[in-house]
Amino acid sequence: MPSPRKPAYRRILLKLSGEALMGEDAFGISRATVERIVGEVADVTRQGVQVAVVIGGGNIFRGVAGGSAGMDRATADYMGMLATVMNALALADAMNKHGLTARVMSAIAIEQVVESYVRPKALQYLEEGKVIVFAAGTGNPFFTTDTAAALRGAEIGAEIVLKATKVDGVYTADPKKDPKATRYARISFDEAMSRNLGIMDATAFALCRDQRLPIKVFSIFKPGALSRVIAGEDEGTLVHV
Repeated sequence: MPSPRKPAYRRILLKLSGEALMGEDAFGISRATVERIVGEVADVTRQGVQVAVVIGGGNIFRGVAGGSAGMDRATADYMGMLATVMNALALADAMNKHGLTARVMSAIAIEQVVESYVRPKALQYLEEGKVIVFAAGTGNPFFTTDTAAALRGAEIGAEIVLKATKVDGVYTADPKKDPKATRYARISFDEAMSRNLGIMDATAFALCRDQRLPIKVFSIFKPGALSRVIAGEDEGTLVHV
């Protein structure tokens, strides 16, 4: 039997949108979808890969977004942060039931529910093989969870940010509208910016570029895609310096 292929990365930051947890539902959390995602994460942790996750809150906040119309932007953003804490708890619970050891770390203090983010503690958890779920974004309004992913990825020394989406990479055009659209296997930060591809928000994208932190865009809905990314296979689109 050939020996298993060595993972291409030792430590990763996985960015999951809240919408990724919905599955086919209109909002909320699909337990079956969460368990499938957790199964994929478990597969890569068994290879010795250290995994941290930043989770969004769109699946929950979408349901109350209508009521936030006209609301102060900072207040609405704090509501979104609380939605990410709810998602993080659900994700961590599923991970723990799957045999992983997960810890939720929040950028805003909710001590009775989750522990606050402390960088040395996060690094310790990763070295111990625990999966960290980062909640509450950066802890500041006006910043997206994409920016939180770039920030936490840089802070923990991740080798790559994996942006899990509904599409299997970055395309030259919208593949749903243009049948001739082709997927980029690799693209530089500068080219992605010049083509205005909108991979992440500008703050997150600039932070990754400045920290020389590559981004891989792939589909979390494609079975086995995360394992193929970790193996260094041609899956998704790699954005590099």
